[in-house]
Amino acid sequence: MRKLIAGFKVSIDGKIEGSEGYADWVDAWSEDYGLTSQIDACILGGRMYPGYEQYWSAIQENEPGKPHPMTGKVPVPAELEWARFAAQTPHYVLSNTLNSALWPTTSFVRKLEDIAALKQRPGKDIYLMGGARITASLLDARLMDELRLIVYPLIAGEGKALFGTTDRRHGLELRKVQPLQDGRISLIYAMG
Repeated sequence: MRKLIAGFKVSIDGKIEGSEGYADWVDAWSEDYGLTSQIDACILGGRMYPGYEQYWSAIQENEPGKPHPMTGKVPVPAELEWARFAAQTPHYVLSNTLNSALWPTTSFVRKLEDIAALKQRPGKDIYLMGGARITASLLDARLMDELRLIVYPLIAGEGKALFGTTDRRHGLELRKVQPLQDGRISLIYAMG
């Protein structure tokens, strides 16, 4: 069976967004979890998908070396690599309201059972990229297999917590800890 692997960049106090509605402490939105060769599908929630599609489409369409229209920053090489990967990789959006997407590789799923069925199909692992609500739902439904976090050495304070909506305690098994640049830490957990 395919594994469902969630990956998030979080503050040390577990926030994925600051009070302004985004993680201003993250310099680049590249896939930094070592998953690209291991996955062949991505899952997102309906609230996150429109901004995700807009962000990565802008990188795909933008001239190399030009600032991103949403951030004003020039995309780093790893973001360009993810933009190419994302353009050809199936994306599944869990939503009861969204029905259309610009990307032809995007499909919509309506229930958690649809995601359980995706895990049963042949293929590589599946990357759960968020947001917080879908992550909590999949965690509570025991559909997540692994959690990869990159923890930034800062306290965000107010903002959206990654696990703010989960209502259950979940045991995790630490599989790997790796120090990264600038005091960040990569953590990989298997779901208990």
